Amino acid sequence: MIEFEYAAALKRLPEQFFAQLVKKTQNLIQQGHDVINLGQGNPDLPTPDFIVEALQRAATHRKFHKYAPFQGFPFLKEAIADFYQREYGVEVDPKTEVAILFGSKTGLVEISQCLLNAGDKVLVPDPGYPDYMSGISLAGAEAVYMPLKAERQFLPNYQQMAATDLEQAKLMFLNYPNNPTAAIATKAFFDETIEVAKRHHICVVHDFAYGSIGFEDSKPQSFLQSEGAKEVGVEMYTLSKSFNMAGWRVAFAIGNPSVIKALELIQDHYYVSLFGAIQMAAKEALDHGQTAMEQLNRTYRERRDTFLQAAEAIGWKGGTAQGSFFVWMPVPKGYGSEAFADLLLEEAHVVVAPGNGFGETGEGFVRIGLLDEPHRLQEACQRVGALSVF
Repeated sequence: MIEFEYAAALKRLPEQFFAQLVKKTQNLIQQGHDVINLGQGNPDLPTPDFIVEALQRAATHRKFHKYAPFQGFPFLKEAIADFYQREYGVEVDPKTEVAILFGSKTGLVEISQCLLNAGDKVLVPDPGYPDYMSGISLAGAEAVYMPLKAERQFLPNYQQMAATDLEQAKLMFLNYPNNPTAAIATKAFFDETIEVAKRHHICVVHDFAYGSIGFEDSKPQSFLQSEGAKEVGVEMYTLSKSFNMAGWRVAFAIGNPSVIKALELIQDHYYVSLFGAIQMAAKEALDHGQTAMEQLNRTYRERRDTFLQAAEAIGWKGGTAQGSFFVWMPVPKGYGSEAFADLLLEEAHVVVAPGNGFGETGEGFVRIGLLDEPHRLQEACQRVGALSVF
């Protein structure tokens, strides 16, 4: 059997940090252990019935059995524009400022390929979503990490960044509500970001995957709500988290027309758009999903409160949980992130994600996914408490 050599771009791809954790988890489950898996970001609840029923109806339409338009059906782009006007008061031109994506993960990889050349610099949050690095690596670009620290509410500090990095950067990734820190951003921070981006000619990519999940008095801030945002970048939004549609792979980018055009150009060469019936179901979700989004947010708030109360009862304090469906928890003294995650997995059969898997600044934390029923979150804390590490 001939073994063919991979292209240099594939060889540059980062190793999947959590692959080993998934393997360990599966081994324990296969051995018959009751494992509480709080280490992943895969929604555990089903897609609402009205969206599934919309797909079922649309799947019978013969027009959807053909290739969809390369850049998506206008009816979905118009629904996206209406959704942003209704939810955030942001006006969007559906023809020039919206690109339909095959899930936001795809868009986050593609945008580096669209805008970066080998050796270009990219500003990346640390800790941050690991797949930002996938597109950066494929493009042969160089990541410059922006530390997210608790004393700064997990927001980058532009004043402390090297002037040469800001001058040379072509792209910046941001993500609020944040994965993994569960922090939220303010309008003032986005305003500052736009000033920095204009001054240094940086394209901002705001990953708004958890935009519908916030636990403060007001909903999480959209980057596009700040004046001038569309001049300097785009926001990517996915239906995976807002409507439990992770397996449907529906997302979109909104913002700067030149960036939207680039995303659509690269996708013209990769795809012939999403199955039309899925696009129709996505329109249904955006048009009529307000109640479903609010209910889901209440569910995650209840889970957040349950977990933090149970954690405090065992002496595990200091967690961050303002938005997303995660809690960012400090590890006890004497442990690193991986060592603590391994201890919980092997001794308590509770899976958490070690913080250093999201970047060096994530060391000293673990990420908890609120993706199980409240009683299981309580049981997870009880199991951790039985280890007497706090």
